[in-house]
Amino acid sequence: MTHDALASIWRSLGGNGDWTDLLRETGEGSLPSWFAVSDLAAASVGAAGLAVSEYLAARDGRRREVTVDRRLASLWFKGSAAPRGWEGPSVWDAVAGDYATRDGWIRLHTNAPHHRRAALAVLRVPPDREAVARAVRGWEAEELEAAILAEGGAAAQMRTEAAWAGHPQGSAVAKEPLLRDEPPGEAGSLPAGPSDPARPLRGLRVLDLTRVLAGPVATRFLAGFGATVLRIDPPGWSEPAALLDVGLGKSCARLDLKAEDGKARLRELLAGADIVVHGYRPGALAGLGFDRETRQEIRPGLIDISLDAYGWTGPWYGRRGFDSLVQMSAGIAETGMRKSGADRPVPLPVQALDHATGYIMAAAAIRALTRRLATGGGTLARASLARTAALLTGLPAASPAEGFAPAGEGDFAEGIEETSWGPALRLKPPCAVAEARMGWDLPARDHGSAEAAWLE
Repeated sequence: MTHDALASIWRSLGGNGDWTDLLRETGEGSLPSWFAVSDLAAASVGAAGLAVSEYLAARDGRRREVTVDRRLASLWFKGSAAPRGWEGPSVWDAVAGDYATRDGWIRLHTNAPHHRRAALAVLRVPPDREAVARAVRGWEAEELEAAILAEGGAAAQMRTEAAWAGHPQGSAVAKEPLLRDEPPGEAGSLPAGPSDPARPLRGLRVLDLTRVLAGPVATRFLAGFGATVLRIDPPGWSEPAALLDVGLGKSCARLDLKAEDGKARLRELLAGADIVVHGYRPGALAGLGFDRETRQEIRPGLIDISLDAYGWTGPWYGRRGFDSLVQMSAGIAETGMRKSGADRPVPLPVQALDHATGYIMAAAAIRALTRRLATGGGTLARASLARTAALLTGLPAASPAEGFAPAGEGDFAEGIEETSWGPALRLKPPCAVAEARMGWDLPARDHGSAEAAWLE
């Protein structure tokens, strides 16, 4: 694990540098990439583990060693579930992918139905990949990117790292901290009684208002150390491939937040939450009547963790984006193509920006819990995929040597997990905190499989 990555993450969280001495790394190998993806995996998972150790120490004064398994951390970045006797759903829509334009490359992100409709409306073609490719070849990349975004879709032109550094948004992101952390808000109630060292987050309630992929990774980690996590999705939303991986340990319910009864229920859920994690575009929650001030009024002492794709400043603030799109914008895919001598974009072998950002968000939430023990105040912390990309591209370059072997029998936990889609094996936890058990009390469940209420 690169010390630079761990130190940068822990420093961004406001942690004391001497805590990083408690982290031990096991396992060998790296995911094949021109970027230090496995270093980032181990460092981000390890930082979240250190936050758990620090939280426990705030309760009983004992510093506990944290171990991160480099191989397992990297495998969790690829996906944690292995179906047994059935085939998992596809991660990508049939239209999504990289397409050659008149002057370069563009990536279309069409997993969400409304994003696919937007791209097809601009291109004026049916949902046929060959028809899309023919239409895209008639456009310049930047022009098509702008047109799809104006239509309400999601797309990204492939840029070089140098072009991104000179772009107004790339320049703005480079000046942002890895984590924007604002002062505590009004004091609220604290968990009663001493923490259980075996399940340190037990009794804490986490409201998950996120979808693919960083936010759900964050709340999955919190559930792994005992937190009660309730995920809320809108009616009709479905992402089964992702939910099989990141729905572990959570109750998954639906609410229509455009309806008054849905808003009323969300208000009740917020009133009982310790942490809320959300990935709505800036202004979206405010438009529903739940701006930051309202959230804090509903739940004084609330720990409020949010995510944005392209950063919190600059001209692209609030722009639609996903991991694969940020890789195109920030030069990662172009660097992979150029160094590999390939004739098309070469992205990272995993959605590392999403996963690393998720663990950073989890660490931020747990460190905020530690601060709340002392002050009773809440926290507003904000992360972005683009700033995590800047962290990755700033690490020492890697070489895409042959990576470690695919997940095998020894990488999986004992027993079968009965998910909503069928039986599956689950990878062993990627980190350990002395005395604390990282494990999940609930199997992955489908959207709307639970009531929108806190479990007692």
